[in-house]
Amino acid sequence: MVSAGDFKNGLTLEIEAGQVFQILEFQHVKPGKGAAFVRTKIKNVITGSVVERTFRPTEKFPQARIDRADMQYLYSDGDMYNFMNVETFDQIALNKDKVGDALKFVKENEMVKICSFNGNVFSVEPPLFVELEITDTEPGFAGNTAQGATKPATVETGATVYVPLFVNLGDKIKIDTRTGEYLSRV
Repeated sequence: MVSAGDFKNGLTLEIEAGQVFQILEFQHVKPGKGAAFVRTKIKNVITGSVVERTFRPTEKFPQARIDRADMQYLYSDGDMYNFMNVETFDQIALNKDKVGDALKFVKENEMVKICSFNGNVFSVEPPLFVELEITDTEPGFAGNTAQGATKPATVETGATVYVPLFVNLGDKIKIDTRTGEYLSRV
């Protein structure tokens, strides 16, 4: 059990029955008149919604155990995405709403993290950085811009990324999967 007075950023708690929240921000407030309280901004890790709530510092909540398992993304068939645990070779299939657009930059046979709470999978975390090949882009003409201009490019997974003009068809680029931004050529 964790009391509201011991909150830390990133802590995951089971606040309402079956609802798991992660603390994004917290602030201890001691008003001049009245009792102290803890103002928090919490994110429901299952639905992704962010809410602001206040708690008394003496309130206690059970800490939620989020299991993050390394799994290999095998393939997709329709709206089902198939993953395999590389240690036990167990396979699981997840539907499109659980995966979301997490696999936008992930090729088949790459490793991802599957997040679950009490055996229920609620999200897929791609690797932070991926290296992908450009399959479609317009030729860039250097020299006719004042600032760092970009152009759209399609990578081998089908996602579109904005890249600098010097990047050409067939180049391998490094992408940050959290923001979807181009980082460098590989």
